[in-house]
Amino acid sequence: MIIAEPDGDAVPSQVVRGARSGPTALRIMVGTQLRRLREAKGISGEQAADTIRASHSKISRMELGRSPFKQRDVADLLTLYGITAPGEREKVLELARQASAPGWWHQYSDVLPGWFEPYLGLEQAARTIRSYEVQFVHGLLQCEPYARAVIATRHGGVDPDDLGRRVAMRMRRQDLLTDSEAPTLWAIMDEAVLTRPVGGRDVQRAQLEHLLTVCALPNVTLQVVPFDIGGHAAMGGPFTLLRFDAPDLPDVVYLEHLTSAMYLDKPTDIDDYSKVMNTLTIQAAPKEATPALLQSMLDRL
Repeated sequence: MIIAEPDGDAVPSQVVRGARSGPTALRIMVGTQLRRLREAKGISGEQAADTIRASHSKISRMELGRSPFKQRDVADLLTLYGITAPGEREKVLELARQASAPGWWHQYSDVLPGWFEPYLGLEQAARTIRSYEVQFVHGLLQCEPYARAVIATRHGGVDPDDLGRRVAMRMRRQDLLTDSEAPTLWAIMDEAVLTRPVGGRDVQRAQLEHLLTVCALPNVTLQVVPFDIGGHAAMGGPFTLLRFDAPDLPDVVYLEHLTSAMYLDKPTDIDDYSKVMNTLTIQAAPKEATPALLQSMLDRL
């Protein structure tokens, strides 16, 4: 997992709302703050590690937001970095407490791949989610029968209880779209996604009807890349681009593979994928045409 560390040296004046940001994003923010404070004092990672009776690799993991925080460790580091004012200390300690709380997905840890867990945390914190899909409907937009068919295909012969928990997790994930602070989702799909009868014609019909409903949500935009345009900007494959309100969280590109995932945050990568997405929004059919396109597909079934 690659998470960038923006430049800066000040402790934020406001505590980010943990309920919206989620533990993954908060860990990154706390880690970034601790790194900034350490570097501002000219303290090495080894010195910081000695203070909390740990290894240098633990300090690195903490600063990258890749591990939970112990209150004692954070308090000792703040003292080392000269943060003694109660108000300033409490802001960071409160963020650390929130960052150590398990996310809602923790209850599904038995069926949740380790490489996908960071994505759920970042998705929870994102202000804008932009994606291109070429095989399946985006997970946030799948109806339950379609999700069940996709998961069953991916995990052939899985135990029925296991399958049910995987489906339940995907449905729980979709609560994000109707949350009081719901992100903006801009999903672009290849026409093949909608014409492939995953699970059979009845499931395909249910999924098209579901998309007609969700694309009416004010925070959801859905576009389709038609077959007849030929080549297009995103022929390299599916991807998701996440953007956040918090200044300590860089944009992230998520690339999912069969048994793993990549998280890219280098500015050059972000720029490249942003350009592809921007071009694709022009090449795809206009968003205003999506309801009629979905309805025509339904009429042909």
